[in-house]
Amino acid sequence: MASCELQPATDLSEPISRSKISGQTESEKLYDRNFALAFLSQTIFVIANTLMAHYGRWIEFLGGNLQQVGWITGVCVATSIIMRPMMALLINRLGAKTTWWMGYLVFSLSTSANCFLPDLNFAIYFIRSCNVLGAAIVFASSLTYVSQVAPEERRTEAIGILGVGGFFGMLVGPYLGDLLLGDGTRERSGFLTLFAVAAAANILPGIMLYFLKAPARPPAVHSLRLSQFVHIAREYWPGRILLVDFVFGVCMTVPFAFLVNFVDDLNLRLAGWSEVGFFFICYASVGIIFRVGLRRLPEQIGPQVVLLIGLCVMALGMFSFSLVGPQRVSFLAIPAVLAGLGHSLMFHTMTSLTIRSFPHEYRGTGSALALMTLDLGALFGAPVLGWIGAELGYSMLFNTIAFALIATFVFCLKKI
Repeated sequence: MASCELQPATDLSEPISRSKISGQTESEKLYDRNFALAFLSQTIFVIANTLMAHYGRWIEFLGGNLQQVGWITGVCVATSIIMRPMMALLINRLGAKTTWWMGYLVFSLSTSANCFLPDLNFAIYFIRSCNVLGAAIVFASSLTYVSQVAPEERRTEAIGILGVGGFFGMLVGPYLGDLLLGDGTRERSGFLTLFAVAAAANILPGIMLYFLKAPARPPAVHSLRLSQFVHIAREYWPGRILLVDFVFGVCMTVPFAFLVNFVDDLNLRLAGWSEVGFFFICYASVGIIFRVGLRRLPEQIGPQVVLLIGLCVMALGMFSFSLVGPQRVSFLAIPAVLAGLGHSLMFHTMTSLTIRSFPHEYRGTGSALALMTLDLGALFGAPVLGWIGAELGYSMLFNTIAFALIATFVFCLKKI
C-alpha cells in the first residue's frame, strides 16, 4: 500500500501542514478561504485608495496648479520612502497581518484630516504624506503576507491574483469619485464626501484581517535600528530588477497624479461617461482579464520574459496618449488598454523577482525595498514630469516616460 511506503526524510524545522498530512499539496491550497479574505480586504481598500486619484483636483480646488500637483505628489512620497526601512523591520518583527491593520488606520485618519484643511498650506504636505504612508504600509504588508502563505513555486501567481483585487478597485474607485464630485464646478461638500467615504471604507477590510491565519513561521525577532534594514538589504540585494521598480513608479504618476489634470486641461468630454472613470474601466478590465488568464505564464516562460514584454507594452501605452484630443476623446481607451496590459504583466513579476532573494523571515524587507524603489520613481518623476507637462506639453510628458521604459528594457535585457 502507498501509505506504507518509506518517505524521504524531511526538515523537522519546517512546520508540517494538515494539507500535507491528508495528501493534499500546498499548491492545491493556494485559493482557499484565507486567500479569499485577503483578496476581498485588499479590493475594498484599493477602492478607497483610488478615490485619491482625484487628489489633484483637490489641490487645484484649494488654489494650486499642475506644477504644485507634481511637487505635492513627489515630495509627499518622500515620507513614505523615509519610513520604509522602519516599516520593513516592523513587518519582520510584528508580522504582516498586524502592520496591515496599522496601515488601514493611518490611511483612514489622514484621509479624514483633509476635511479640516481650509486652504492650500503646508499642512497638506503632512496630511498627504500620512495618506501615502498608510497606503504604503498596506501594500507592503499584503505583499509580504501573501508571499509567506502561498506555495513558493506559485508566489508570483499569488501576488498577481491578489493584485486583481487592485484592478477591481480601480474599476470602482475613480468612477465613484467622479460621481461624488459631480460635473462642472467643484464644491467643497463633494470633496468632503469623497474623503469621508474613503476613510469609512476601511472598516470592513479591517474586520476581515482579524480572521486571517498567521503565516506558518513566526516573525523574526531583531532590533528596529536602520542599520538592521541596511544589513538585510545588502546581504540579499536583488540587483537590476530595482531599476524596473523605479521606472514603474514613474509610470504610476500618470493614472494617479496627472490623468485628471490631463482630462481637465484638454477639456476632454465624453458624452454619457466619466472620462476618468472610462479610462480606469478600460485599464482595470484589461488588467483583470490578462492577469487571470495569464496567471500561470510566469511559471511557463519565466517571470523575466513576462516582465520584459510588459515594459514594451507600457511604453506603447505612454506613446499612445498623443493620439488623444478634444476631437478624439474615445481614443483614451488606447493608452488605457495598453497601460493596463503593461501593468498586468509588470507589477507581480517585478515584485516577485525582487522578493525572491530574501528568505521567508525577511520578506518584509524585500517587499519594502521593492515598494521603496517604486516610490522613488514617483518622488523623482512627479516633479520633473509636472514641469515638463506645464512647460512642454502633455505629449512630451508621456513620451519622456515611454523613452525611459525603452531604455530600461535595453539595460535589463537578459540581465534580470
